[in-house]
Amino acid sequence: MWGERIVGFGEYRFRYASGREGDWFVTGFSPRKDTLTLYIMSGFEPLQSWLARLGKYRLGVGCLYIKKLADVDGQVLEELITESVRRLSGKED
Repeated sequence: MWGERIVGFGEYRFRYASGREGDWFVTGFSPRKDTLTLYIMSGFEPLQSWLARLGKYRLGVGCLYIKKLADVDGQVLEELITESVRRLSGKED
């Protein structure tokens, strides 16, 4: 658990250009009142091909918002999360 409402998986250390550092999860989710919020920490730019096939969603800076799981393709969602984790862990091809 990361805070009271976020389930996070994995951990990585980040560093801003300012020199500030911290630890955060690699990916996570939070079931909110209106949406399921998925935290995609690799960013969305490299995941465009998965997003194009995902279904109905909304994006924030590092968040993927889904109203209901039936709105998206579960297999594509799994692939998108797996790819994000792979990229963040430095295992890019």
